[in-house]
Amino acid sequence: MWTALTGPHAHLAERYGQAARYQADIYACAALADFRDPAAWADLQTLVGPGAVVQTKAVDLVPDGWEIVGGVDGVQLVDTGLRAEPAPEAVRLGPEDVPEILDLVGRTRPGPFLRRTIHMGTYLGIRDRGQLIAMAGERLRLPGWTEISAVCTDPGHRGRGLATRLVRAVAAGIRERGETPFLHAAAGNTEAIRLYESIGFTVRRRSVIRRVRVPGTPVRAGTL
Repeated sequence: MWTALTGPHAHLAERYGQAARYQADIYACAALADFRDPAAWADLQTLVGPGAVVQTKAVDLVPDGWEIVGGVDGVQLVDTGLRAEPAPEAVRLGPEDVPEILDLVGRTRPGPFLRRTIHMGTYLGIRDRGQLIAMAGERLRLPGWTEISAVCTDPGHRGRGLATRLVRAVAAGIRERGETPFLHAAAGNTEAIRLYESIGFTVRRRSVIRRVRVPGTPVRAGTL
């Protein structure tokens, strides 16, 4: 995350000292240059403000006053044999498609997608009679690597291989840049993990995201 925020995605980041995060309407994640450094945690507190809750990498210990309030267990998978190829029926999605994207995401729950997440990379979709029924796109990007994310299909159109075609198409664009695709899945989503493995991804490691609360009381609008 830190490598993405200070590298290819620096233009989407807010940074203070040794702390950085994506702009709030793009992706709700933050990172530190060194999670062992108390000064970096102090920089994060300054960046996000008192009482805020932020998502970050797995940490078991936080400084005094901070609180771990939740998290998600997942796995990271890397492309080791994916057949990447364009999908002729796929169309590139843009900011004008965000209302439809948010509607599809709300019905399928593939993971976080906010109003300006579309700016993180290329998003492709498939339409049926004008309606967006499936999508996939790029999220984290760091030198040599790009994450495939927001893979989802409308429940009424599943079983047609739409998600697989879109993953292959997004991966083809990543490969054209000389980068390697990777992705994440919830640890309990064994069906998705099996699908990704069957098309050429390999589980690389366990991946944990923590939600931590910053010390202090949030400052509300209109208060002094």
